[in-house]
Amino acid sequence: MGTGITIAGSVRRRVKRYPKGCPFTLKRFVILGATARGSVEKAIARMVESGELERVYRGVYMRPKTSRLVGRVRASPEAVARVLAKDNGHKLQFHGAEAVRRLGLSTQMQVTPIYYTSGPSRVIQIGQATVRLVHMPMRNLQHVGTKVGLVITALFYMGKEEATSPGVGSSILKQLTPAELKLLMASHIPKWMREIFE
Repeated sequence: MGTGITIAGSVRRRVKRYPKGCPFTLKRFVILGATARGSVEKAIARMVESGELERVYRGVYMRPKTSRLVGRVRASPEAVARVLAKDNGHKLQFHGAEAVRRLGLSTQMQVTPIYYTSGPSRVIQIGQATVRLVHMPMRNLQHVGTKVGLVITALFYMGKEEATSPGVGSSILKQLTPAELKLLMASHIPKWMREIFE
């Protein structure tokens, strides 16, 4: 009984440290020990019931946030996707079309945000907003979170014919530092991709 109360107090203190509107999963509480999982789940459930927390997606929670302009602020599906990827050890990368746009090679915007992941494919829906996660092989997920990773993703998406067309390589080269180019050339990329920059 005393242990449950202690764990509930620890959970409440940790939750209070999270910014309002920032999603988190129960994996953040593993520090309390594997045997505490049941007590952690009960403490979280009580905080949801009392309104101190809201469940934004299966296994994902956040402290409620309100805005004078829009009232209750929902967690974005992208934020939920990122926290799920981080807490499950999955890689997350922009979709190829978005990578192409971010490199200035296209102006086309995605209607529904799509991300590549090393985890399972799934659709995350928060209210009316949706994000799709698409499982991809590790070759498409090299150097995630970097300009080099963005370039690799964009080139795989474009394919050999489009990626080797005039102007693509020079446009990308202008955006890479010598260190980034070196990292790109040392990556696991096909010969046709390497030849764009040689």
